Amino acid sequence: MRRISIIIALFFSMTPLVQAQDESKFHAEFRLESERLKESCSGFNFKAIGSCAQVLFTDHPLHIAAGSIAPQNGVGFGPAFVYSTDLNVWRLRWNSDAVVSSNGSWRAGLYLKAYPTPTTPTIQTQPVISAYLQAISLNKLGFFGLGSTAPESGRSYFGMTQTIAGTNVLYPVSNKLKLSLYGEINGRFVDIRGRTGESSPSIEQIYTEATAPGLTSQPAYAQFGEGIRLRPNLLDNHIKLNYFVVFQQFVAPGDSRFSFRRVNFDLAHEFPLYHTTTSSYPKDTVGPDGSPEPPAKVSFSRNREGSVGVRLLISESIASAGHVVPFYFQPTLGGSDVNGERSLPSYQDYRFRAPNLMLLRGDFEHSIWGPLGFNFMADYGKAALTRGDLDFNHMRHSFGTGVTIRAGNFPQVWLMFAWGGREGDHTIGYINPGLLGGTSRPSLF
Repeated sequence: MRRISIIIALFFSMTPLVQAQDESKFHAEFRLESERLKESCSGFNFKAIGSCAQVLFTDHPLHIAAGSIAPQNGVGFGPAFVYSTDLNVWRLRWNSDAVVSSNGSWRAGLYLKAYPTPTTPTIQTQPVISAYLQAISLNKLGFFGLGSTAPESGRSYFGMTQTIAGTNVLYPVSNKLKLSLYGEINGRFVDIRGRTGESSPSIEQIYTEATAPGLTSQPAYAQFGEGIRLRPNLLDNHIKLNYFVVFQQFVAPGDSRFSFRRVNFDLAHEFPLYHTTTSSYPKDTVGPDGSPEPPAKVSFSRNREGSVGVRLLISESIASAGHVVPFYFQPTLGGSDVNGERSLPSYQDYRFRAPNLMLLRGDFEHSIWGPLGFNFMADYGKAALTRGDLDFNHMRHSFGTGVTIRAGNFPQVWLMFAWGGREGDHTIGYINPGLLGGTSRPSLF
C-alpha cells in the first residue's frame, strides 16, 4: 500500500506547470490525467476503489504496468508511458515501460506503432509499422533436456538476458479476406547464465554443449521473417479465422554453425456463440501498454460473450549439416512457455523443448457475470528433434479449466487447474502483460 500511495502522490504532482491558452498537448494530457486521478481516488468507498484502479492501471499518458513476465519469474510492476502524435498523414503511438518482479527479473522496452491517419472512420485495415527495443532478464527458466522423451528427473534451471531491437511491417492486400503481408527484421542478443539455490541443479552442472546446444556460447543474431496473415469472417460472422504463416531465418554471423531457419503455421478458428461476441484479436495499431481509441470500457455488463475455438500450431526448424538450433531459441510445450503462451498445461512449465513441435487445441470460453468468465481447454501436443518425427502418433495430452477476469471484453487474468497426461496436475495463474487489447511484445524465440 505504501508503494501505491507514493505512486498516487507522484501522479498528483504532475499537475501541469502551464495551463494557459498555449498549453501543449503533452501538458494537457498530464493535466487531464491528474484531474481524473483526483476525482477517482479522492474517496474510500468500494466504488471509488474500482474507479481509482482503472485510472492507475489503464489511463494515459502514465499508468502502472502490471503483468506476468514469464513462468517462474513472478509478476512485474512498474511505470508505463503512452503517447501519440500526428504527423500530417501519419500517426505515431509511443509505448514504453519498465517492470521488475519479486525474484529480481525485469523487462524494459520502447515500442512504436506508425500507420497512416485514417481518412474516414470506416477504414478497417491499413499498413502498420512496428519498431521496438526491448531488454528482458529472467532469473529462473526450466530445462529438462531435449525432445519428448526428456525425463522429468532431468530438470535444471538457468537464467537468460535477451535484448531485441527490430521492426516489422503488416501490409494489407485484401480488405475482404483481411489478408496481409508480413515482414520483420530483428537483432537478437542473448546471454545464458546458471541458476543456483533451487531444488534442482543449475543447467551447466548436468548438461553440456552437446546436450544443450548454445550453453557455452551465444552469438549475436540477425533474424529475418516473411509471412502472411489471414483473418476473414465467414458465414455472417459465425466463423472467424486467424491464420498466420511465417518463414524465419536466424543468421549468426559470428558463428555460422548456430544459423538455422524456421517455419511456423498458426491456424486458429473461432466460432462465436452469439452475435454480441466481440473479437478477441488485439488491434494492430495499439502497442502493449496502450488501449484502442476510443478506449475499451472497463465497466462490466451482463452481455453474453462466448466462443468455441480450434487451433493447430506447427513449428519446424531447418538446420544445415553441421548446424544446430540453440536450446534457448527452441519452442516448448508444457505449462506456459517463455512468452506466457499456455500449452499442455498439466505439465511443468517449459517441460518439452525441441526444434520442432505441434499443438492441437480445442477450447471454450464464456462470460459468467460481470468481469468473471469460464474457460475449458483440451491440448494435444508433441515436441520432436527431427521434422520427420512430427506426426500425430504418441501425442501428449492435457486438460484445463478455470476462471478468467475480463476487462474491456478481453480476458486479462487466468486462473486454471489442469490435469491429464502422465505427470500429475498443475495450477496456472497468469496476468496478461498487455493492456486491454494491445498487441504482444516481440517473441523471445
